[in-house]
Amino acid sequence: MTDRPSLLLLDGHSLAYRAFHALPIENFSTTAGQPTNVVYGFANMLANVLRDERPTHAAVAFDVSRRTFRAEAFPGYKAGRARSPEGFGAQLPVLDDLLAAMRMPAVRMPGYEADDVIATLAAAADAAGFRVLVMTGDRDALQLVGANVTVLYFYRTAAEMIRYTPALVEEKYGLTPAQYPDFAALRGDPSDGLPGIPGIGEKTAARWVREYGSLAALLERADEVRGKAGERLRDALDTVRLNRRLTELVRDLDLPVGLDDLERRPYDLPAFTRLLDDLEFRNASLRQRLFAADPGGGRPPEPKTRLRGRELRPGELAGWLDSHATGPVGLAADHGECVRIALATPAGFAASFLLDALSADDERAFAGWLADPGRPKAVHEVKALLRALPEHGRTLGGLTTDPALAAYLLLPGLAAYGIADLAARHLGRRPSAEGAAGTMLRAGAVHDLAAKLGPELAETGMDRVMDEVELPLAALLARVERTGVHVDGELLRDLERRFAAGMERAADEAAAIAGRRFNPGSTKQLQEVLFGELDLPRTKKIKSGFSTDLDALTWLATRTDNGLPRVLLRHRDQARLRATVAGLLREVGADGRIHTTFQQTVAATGRLTSTDPNLQVIPVRTGEGREIRRAFTPGPGFAALMTADYRQLELRVMAHLSRDPALLAAFESGEDPHTTVAARVFGVPPDAVTADQRRRIKAMSYGLAYGLSAFGLAKQLGVAVAEARPLMDAYFARFGGVRDYLGRVVAEARETGYTRTLLGRRRYLPHLSSDDRRRRETAERMALNAPVQGSAADIVKIAMLRVDAALDRAGLRSRLLLQVHDEIVLEVAPGEGDRVAGLVRAEMTAAYPLSPPLDAAIGAGADWDAAAH
Repeated sequence: MTDRPSLLLLDGHSLAYRAFHALPIENFSTTAGQPTNVVYGFANMLANVLRDERPTHAAVAFDVSRRTFRAEAFPGYKAGRARSPEGFGAQLPVLDDLLAAMRMPAVRMPGYEADDVIATLAAAADAAGFRVLVMTGDRDALQLVGANVTVLYFYRTAAEMIRYTPALVEEKYGLTPAQYPDFAALRGDPSDGLPGIPGIGEKTAARWVREYGSLAALLERADEVRGKAGERLRDALDTVRLNRRLTELVRDLDLPVGLDDLERRPYDLPAFTRLLDDLEFRNASLRQRLFAADPGGGRPPEPKTRLRGRELRPGELAGWLDSHATGPVGLAADHGECVRIALATPAGFAASFLLDALSADDERAFAGWLADPGRPKAVHEVKALLRALPEHGRTLGGLTTDPALAAYLLLPGLAAYGIADLAARHLGRRPSAEGAAGTMLRAGAVHDLAAKLGPELAETGMDRVMDEVELPLAALLARVERTGVHVDGELLRDLERRFAAGMERAADEAAAIAGRRFNPGSTKQLQEVLFGELDLPRTKKIKSGFSTDLDALTWLATRTDNGLPRVLLRHRDQARLRATVAGLLREVGADGRIHTTFQQTVAATGRLTSTDPNLQVIPVRTGEGREIRRAFTPGPGFAALMTADYRQLELRVMAHLSRDPALLAAFESGEDPHTTVAARVFGVPPDAVTADQRRRIKAMSYGLAYGLSAFGLAKQLGVAVAEARPLMDAYFARFGGVRDYLGRVVAEARETGYTRTLLGRRRYLPHLSSDDRRRRETAERMALNAPVQGSAADIVKIAMLRVDAALDRAGLRSRLLLQVHDEIVLEVAPGEGDRVAGLVRAEMTAAYPLSPPLDAAIGAGADWDAAAH
């Protein structure tokens, strides 16, 4: 590698089309409905080539339109190309935003193509001594290849690029790059609408150019070419000449940019991070590669952001704390085998040290400072630190904020809340160094983010949610995660074997019906059997054929007498159960317990999310699923598990918010509210309500809290939309207050830009005023969803905190283990069952003064399933 400059030129439309066709559009879109497959694929290719090639200069060339000098010379030029696929064009402006945030020029020239822009810039760079790389899927670019110019040509995928040098062009075509346009003129190009010579293929075209040296020489001596081939050539002389003129790339355009303008510059980090978040690009690898390609390295642009930091030796921490930790301190921690702590102060001092390498004096000083409520400190992702601290016998006091939680409250639904991402978004810098220096930079970012986000929280009124809910909950969740939940490993292993055997039996039955063995987990083989060999009704069309997903198989099972779809559904169910059990077994620790992680910043509505493993998805509605719950048992020293579940929580929240008299009366009657509501909707006495009527109204009532549409209700009930819509009309006719409330929520959110929960948690919905109907309707459903579901999530969190505090005040050993939606699970010590049940019921029902009042169902038993109520 030399020190000379290198220029990377990318064919924008070529990369964009490649991305569109490589990534199914149905799998890439934001929650607001913005398709993102083009941008995601483009960004992925761009990140990889920047990483691999490390260019000093770069630009992306785009076509402006099909009105070019070539189309004027030959109206058939590219005339046969299909219109851009749906969802493609809407992403091109987003590509411009991406490149602008990366400060990478996007170059266009009216009347010319991207290829001409690339050719002009490549020629200029070549003449200036640059090393030039052209990334494209257009073979016309091969004419640019030279000693200093390499073409990176897409083969089948963007990951399979051919590196065209002069030697490879000659090896592939037997021609020099300069001869390539001559060859292309003879060959023609169907994709561009350029006709070839009838009966003359690539081999003959290449041979003629080799023999005569150039197209010009061939045409001058066309009479010398013998036989039918010669006749065909002479008949097509005008076509070939026109092809040659159109195939030649223009290398002398008067472009609005020069080589100096293409030098890579540091990203606009706030804009770049906001864009990745808006696009909901959560893939950590992609984000890391994109940020790693920033020429600025995420360094702060202003000198005032620099820290005076050093790594402390044993014995130095106590003095440093006395000298520097006098104001609000930012704390960052790296949780490896050895926990590294870094502190940063308002005056710009920073220190780093290993938690396990402190002297005795430092240990006492740090523990005292850490626990002191009068020494303010901000900690990013504080739960992780709190989970580690008790292992070292330390507690945390004086916590003012957690930038991750603050950013989440201000902008729920971001793709990432890591300190580097938040610093890039809010501070314009990205602390990405490793080791002690990196930890100190992150501590400095924690301090600065706390100073910036704290006032913003106060302005929105969400400082109450932070101080009274999220920060205390982080401490509770740290203890819950550290405690874990005990499991019967032998029962789990037995279940895994049983579900594996169930898969085998289903596979055997499927083979018997199909008349041959096949893999039920293979989409391709399922398509062959279902739609080819058995000729079953066609499902939804997808890229690879017809869908075989769960919805498709369920639909097939109702549309045919053939038993195969039902057997495949059973196989899929057994496979899912087996995968669930296998995942649990992998997570059992040496203490015989599973330690899940509860994420506070994932669900935009405020709900907690369980990960590694997800214990909120353990099946509960099927017998086999409940068998998995039986493997969750009290650990040694404990007598039982207890579950406490809110009754109709979201429906009660809806009644409270809407103040609908009929819905409030349904709760006040003391009867089952779903039965009472069904009786009103269907106009029958409560004792005449059928199970199906109750099921339909229950789906309706809860669905309204999720922004349910008539289409969604129809799908949920398995009926036609024409049957679901009158049901919704009848519901709203009886419960007009609910209808009016839902309309009011959307109207207010459209005016303010956000919704609010009972505690003031906001959900921002900028697409409520979008001109795009799909995005607007998606935002409206979110507006309907957020206040009810978010309020329910807040109430459950408050209940957890109240129950935990009450157990502590009462001096009980029983403890909270899990939170699953509206349910909490406790591990009950011997002899404490009745006291715990009374305490839990009292604290849960008093968590928030709803009208109708909160109600909780409580059960206890020898395992999680037996504790159901």
